[in-house]
Formats: sequence, C-alpha cells, structure tokens
Amino acid sequence: QVSLVESGGGLVQPGGSLRLFCAASGGFFIFNINAMAWYRQAPGEQRELVAGITSEGSTNYADSVKGRFTISRDNAKNTVYLQMNSLKPEDTAVYYCNAARDDSNWRPRYADWGQGTQVTVSS
Repeated sequence: QVSLVESGGGLVQPGGSLRLFCAASGGFFIFNINAMAWYRQAPGEQRELVAGITSEGSTNYADSVKGRFTISRDNAKNTVYLQMNSLKPEDTAVYYCNAARDDSNWRPRYADWGQGTQVTVSS
C-alpha cells in the first residue's frame, strides 16, 4: 500500500506561480524506481495527466502546460514536485500525484488516490 500526500495548492491570480509537493511512502513502495506523475481534475471533468517523470528523470507534459509547468523529483526525499508558472484560470483543478504504470501512456498505478491539493486561479 502506498501513501500519497499532496500539498502546496492555493488561490493565485492569473499569471502567478505555485509549487506543488507530493510525498510518497509505503512499506513495499520503492520510490526511486517508479515513474511518477501529476494529474488534475476540474469540476465536471475527467482526471487528466498534467506531467510525468521517469525514474531516470525524463519528463513528459500535457500540451496545455508545456513551457509553463516543470515536474521534478528528489529520490532522497521520496518527493515529486510540480512548479507551475504563468497560471491560467483553466488550470483550476484538484491536483493529484500517483506512480505511473508506464512512461508511454502514463496510466496511474494505484487506484487509491491521495486527497489532492486544490489550485484555484482567479482574479
């Protein structure tokens, strides 16, 4: 069983920045061999991939966030980050992290999600 704890969300004006954090832990979960990803879900919408990072550090981004968001990881801290710049109202959503089954489709590995962290972009 893995525990995923997201934090760092909040209310920000358009054009602003936020940094999200995801701490992963679990008895049999080995963080540094897992691809990790951030997903988001807006009201009335399906959850979607935002960004992913492989165990080697290669990254993948949704077209809507390319050039604005940066995913990174610290294997020593079992933590994955999402730096979000130039935020837009359409980035408003609950953001979740998860390990990824693979680094091609980036399907989430675990069915049990954390509580997520709310990001609201509004003036």
